[in-house]
Amino acid sequence: MNDEAPVLLVEDADRVRSITLNRPEALNAFNEALYDALTDALLEAAEDPAVAVVLLTGTGRAFSAGTDLVEMGERIANPDFRPGRHGFIGLVDALEAFDKPLILAINGLGLGIGLTVIGFADLVLMSDDARLKTPFTSLGVAPEAASSYLLPRLIGRQNAAWILLSAEWISAAEAKEMGLVWRVCAPAALTAEARRVAVTLASRPISSLREVKRDMTAPLREEIRRARERENDGFRRLMGGPANVEALTAFAEGREPDFTSLPPG
Repeated sequence: MNDEAPVLLVEDADRVRSITLNRPEALNAFNEALYDALTDALLEAAEDPAVAVVLLTGTGRAFSAGTDLVEMGERIANPDFRPGRHGFIGLVDALEAFDKPLILAINGLGLGIGLTVIGFADLVLMSDDARLKTPFTSLGVAPEAASSYLLPRLIGRQNAAWILLSAEWISAAEAKEMGLVWRVCAPAALTAEARRVAVTLASRPISSLREVKRDMTAPLREEIRRARERENDGFRRLMGGPANVEALTAFAEGREPDFTSLPPG
């Protein structure tokens, strides 16, 4: 008998499918199992005629801590590492193709994909004690999920440059001021408010919801594709390189990475 908790919780009510990332002990970091589970859940929700809206949130004190760095280190070190069926790229494919409203309720820390998923969401609500950041430069890697295109479009070049280049935390108030999130809520009110918003949308005809979303996203699709190609190429070149190895080694040793002695890229 397998008593291991599922990495994803799914609940349906009022034509809203609530999907909850459920690796609280790992701050809902994405390992291959979670990438596969969320990808499957989005594909299933897209095809289910009873689902009008998807609401995505997390358990515990994090929304998502991004890619699981322990597993990332294993992927680099172990030539026999077996990736999942979908992986990160499959998840972003599903997010890009998802043609029903996607609402995020950011309940806590959001790193990496825990922030860049915002580029594919339609409405984002955030707890006022939550924080966000993209750790790409602190990990010695490149942006992801078309964030190099979607973030400047969403919040302006300089706000996006700070988020993508600095690897510094962004507060809920800063995220709201930038336009990165739509609404900030008290922690105790976040779930109810996000659900209220989702139910409001879900009361509309699914055909209209899908058409509005298709019309809004159609002009972006080609640029998203190009951005993802550039980012994936950069990520492949940098992953396992000197800066990335130093970052992962420092993480494993519980210290801050030192990039100052590395050769220029």
